[in-house]
Formats: sequence, C-alpha cells, structure tokens
Amino acid sequence: TWKWVVGPMFLYLCERLVRFWRSQQKVVITKVVIHPFKTIELQMMKKGFKMEVGQYIFVKCPAVSKLEWHPFTLTSAPEEDYFSIHVRIVGDWTEGLFNACGCDKQEFQEAWKLPKIAVDGPFGTASEDVFSYETVMLVGAGIGVTPFASVLKSVWYKYCHDATNLKLKKIYFYWLCRDTHAFEWFADLLQSLEAQMQERNNADFLSYNIYLTGWDETQATHFVVHHEEEKDVITGLKQKTLYGRPNWENEFKTIAGNHPGSRIGVFLCGPEGLADTLNKQSISNSEADPRGVHFIFNKENF
Repeated sequence: TWKWVVGPMFLYLCERLVRFWRSQQKVVITKVVIHPFKTIELQMMKKGFKMEVGQYIFVKCPAVSKLEWHPFTLTSAPEEDYFSIHVRIVGDWTEGLFNACGCDKQEFQEAWKLPKIAVDGPFGTASEDVFSYETVMLVGAGIGVTPFASVLKSVWYKYCHDATNLKLKKIYFYWLCRDTHAFEWFADLLQSLEAQMQERNNADFLSYNIYLTGWDETQATHFVVHHEEEKDVITGLKQKTLYGRPNWENEFKTIAGNHPGSRIGVFLCGPEGLADTLNKQSISNSEADPRGVHFIFNKENF
C-alpha cells in the first residue's frame, strides 16, 4: 500500500510548498474603491503576477484571520497593470476585511495603513477559452457575473488595439439577478462598453440582456411606465431590463438561426440547476451534421 500512497503524498506536499512560497510574495494594495451596497474593489500589484481572463485567486488577510483563505474571481483584464477583485460584504471575514481597509471610516485612508494581503494563484477556469470561438453566450447569475467583467474588459482592449486579428466577433451576454442591488458596479462597466462601441459604430458586437428574476410584472408596473424612455430606469443602459426568467429554448433557437454552421461557446458562472438547463439546451439545439451549428457548454459553479 505504501508504494501507492507515497507518490500522491509527495506530489501533494510539493504543491503545498509551492502554494506557501507564492503566498509569501509581497502584495501591494494600490487602490480601494467602495461601491454601493457594501461592495469593495481591491486593486493590487504583485511581482511576476500573470493572469488570463476569468481566473480566480485565493486571498488571506492576516489582520482578519491568519488561517482563512477565500477564493475570489479576478475582475481585471490581463492588459491592465494591476489585478483586482470585488468583495461583497456578506459575512464575518468580509466584514473584517472591509473594516481593515478603513472603508468604515469617512476620512481618507493612507496607503501604508492598509492591511497586508497574501495572494495564492491565479487558477484557471473554463472562461479562459472564450477567445477560441467566433460567437459566445456568456451567462452570469448574481455575483457569478464577476468572471465576465474580466472577459468584457479584455475583449474591449483587444478590440481597440487589433480588431482584425480578434477571432471573437459576437457576444451574447445574459445576466440574471434577484434584485437591483447587484447592478451598481457592473452596470458602470456595461455603460462604458456600450458608449465606446457606439463611438466606433459597432454597437452590435455586444448584445446583452439583464433579467430581474426576483421580480414579476406586478412589481415592475412602475418601471413599465418609463419603458419608452431612451435609457433604462434601473441600470441607465439603452437595453431595457427584463423581468422574470429567460426562455432559454427561444434564445438558443434565435442564436442558432443567426449563426448557421458555427461553433458557439456557452459559458456559465452560476448554480447547478441553471447549468443543467443550459447543458440540455446546448445538446438539443446542436445539429448532428458536423457542418451545422454546435453549442459547446462550459461551466463553473459557486
């Protein structure tokens, strides 16, 4: 038995040593941004840190806990000179991080007073393959939208610098939220992308649909009154917010009709139930003919 146990144990110890060494490398917090509804953005720098879109890191703050490591998806793009995470304050550890960064104080916080942070990673996810397709569907549920912040930023940088060599030609983005609280920080990014795409006369590059799943038409009556206004009342975007859940069968059939003979990447960051639905739709809407349309499903759960 020991012959079978020694090998895996040796590999495990090597991995722990590598992770310990990486976690000891110096990390500098360059900026702390407070977003609405107790969400903070930490912008950091670390020597030799390299990332790809949609990856995640483990974070430890010794000032809060010397043992706890927590995973966070990177919301910055590889083209930026820093890496960032968005932290929603929903528990004791995140509350401790919020206070340690001085976010509970009104006065300006000096950089040297910010807590020490240890970072392990980055680690890969399915979202890294998004640039392998000409057409993609990005589906984020609630806070699962964070990997796509990195994806959309990176797409924009690549589009601005060398649009001709960018294989990705069309993005269908779906964001499902129970309430309006999660809209604030991500809506700013979508507004910026929307404005910049219109300036370049390529507003069709990104099609997005935002769904408030916790609302029904009765609750949405007030906002329906403002439906004819140029921008949405909730998000400030030109695309109107939709209420309820999307009809995935119709969405897949429409996209398949728009892109015949294509391989379409379907990327999800959300709960297991939604993953099962999208996986079944990807299979049922893919054609048997190799020259027909095919949906390739990729997921990461939280």
